Amino acid sequence: MDEPQRPAELSEEAWQATAPEARQLIALLVAKLAALEARLNQNSQNSSRPPSSNPPLAPPRPAKTPRGKPKTKGAQPGHPDQQRELLPEAEVDTIVPLRPTCCSSCQRDLPASLPALGLPRRQQVFELPEFKPLVTEYQYHTVCCPSCRSLVTAERPADVPPGSFGPRAVALIALLHGRYRISNRELVTLLQMVWLLPVSLGSVANLQQVASAALAPAHAEAQAAIADADQVNADETRWREGPRKPWLWVAVSALATVFLVEYGRGKKQLRRLLGERFTGLVTSDRFSAYTSLEPKRRQLCWAHIVRNLRGRAEASGPWQADAAALLALAEEVLVIWAMHREGALDRATTQGLLNAIAAAMWELVERGRQQTNTLGAICSELSRLWEALWTFVDTEGIEPTNNAAERALRPAVLWRKGCYGTQSEAGSRFVERMLTVSATCQQHDRPLLPYLVEAITALWAGQTAPRLLPSNLTP
Repeated sequence: MDEPQRPAELSEEAWQATAPEARQLIALLVAKLAALEARLNQNSQNSSRPPSSNPPLAPPRPAKTPRGKPKTKGAQPGHPDQQRELLPEAEVDTIVPLRPTCCSSCQRDLPASLPALGLPRRQQVFELPEFKPLVTEYQYHTVCCPSCRSLVTAERPADVPPGSFGPRAVALIALLHGRYRISNRELVTLLQMVWLLPVSLGSVANLQQVASAALAPAHAEAQAAIADADQVNADETRWREGPRKPWLWVAVSALATVFLVEYGRGKKQLRRLLGERFTGLVTSDRFSAYTSLEPKRRQLCWAHIVRNLRGRAEASGPWQADAAALLALAEEVLVIWAMHREGALDRATTQGLLNAIAAAMWELVERGRQQTNTLGAICSELSRLWEALWTFVDTEGIEPTNNAAERALRPAVLWRKGCYGTQSEAGSRFVERMLTVSATCQQHDRPLLPYLVEAITALWAGQTAPRLLPSNLTP
């Protein structure tokens, strides 16, 4: 058995006077105490915990080192004014000409016949109209066939909704709940107060399922785009579905963003997210589900590594100096990459600097890997996944962080917190489809509401669903 390391609190003389069995026990207890202290001191800056879980006395977020020109709040000096462009007069609903009636200098009345000098100063006021729903009544008459005496009732035309609400109303309900995260109960009140729609809580839930069915083809189209992508960012977070606790997965590519609610957080769920034919590269954290991918097909998130190393560096123990050295090198990686993105460093210089940092880190990782403390665990993991740390150095288009997937998850996390998740599997399908369509439309600067209206109209008419991805970008 290896000789345990002497705790700093004990002198060498006292340590040598201690029985070997007691040394092993003392070393074990010291390691457990350090691990407990490290867990107690965890916050969003040194671990993967969210900011909402920070204790009241958590240290403030460290200030970022400013780069480039100093900036002040608001518009910078010399920045031109940004004014809303006036609409052409042909697009204005009402024009009200105003003429002065009294001289502001001598108070003399001004006749209306005075000619105007030059062009008038124009002010355009945008106002919302008073909302009143358009109600159309379809009367289905019944007649008696003169030939066979059968009673025949008129059928519903293909462009007529099957229920009491039209496609724009259904799209608005899906938009307000699925994009702007308004709870169903608040949504009922809002629809009745602003749009005068007499809708019930049950109708809101049912109409969301109509929208879910309309978006199913778009969700499948986005999944196909992920399966064919060369590179994706992937992440997952907890979801709520009644008494169940599934996971909400996300995959972000250059073309599409896909969400899936899955009852697990393993390799099987990852394969369903990416698709069976996916052969690209995945940027993610170091969660075990991603180990099904070869290291050469992965890029580890350096932001997660920095947080984990900061936690080790802030925890007292014999590993602290090595952890601080690794943390400094890891932070330097992100600084160099930021300078490269800003154009301050070309590709060749960036690669040279990062290769030098990699060599220095490797020595520290190999030394830390020999330890049995809290730093040894992360060093062993980094050594095993070493190739996946540096994919971004030699592969164009790869970022060293998983920021794209984490940003995509933020609206979903807010939805979960504000609306408490879903109550059924059907509700979860609406969540994943609505989040997918919303995020993908945002990627392509495509208005979401018109797409929802078009998809719902096509569903009711039995027509082909509208394409989600631009045809010129489809792989």
